[in-house]
Amino acid sequence: MNPLEGKSMEIEVTHGTGNVFADLGMPDAADRQTKTRLAFEVNKIIKARKLKQADAGQLLGIPQSKISAVVNYRLDGFSVERLMGFLTALDQDVEIMIRPSRSHGAGHVSVHAVR
Repeated sequence: MNPLEGKSMEIEVTHGTGNVFADLGMPDAADRQTKTRLAFEVNKIIKARKLKQADAGQLLGIPQSKISAVVNYRLDGFSVERLMGFLTALDQDVEIMIRPSRSHGAGHVSVHAVR
């Protein structure tokens, strides 16, 4: 017999903002999310091309240890611009679009991959 049978349970649900770093109260949440999305795309390409970290590092002009940092999402040592540079070195186009905020408040940065 289920000990909870017949008992009413209320579960509180907290909806996130769409940015896990902001939800966790981390500083520079928008920048962290942007870097994570860019690194995700870099990692997808490295994996799809079956590149070893040393080979990827040579292609991107950085040591294998830095590729390891990107692969493991340790991104404090990388700027958004540098990660975008990695994508262009991997034969990807990176576009930046600026438009008025749809939410009538502060704007935000988002990264979308188009395949």
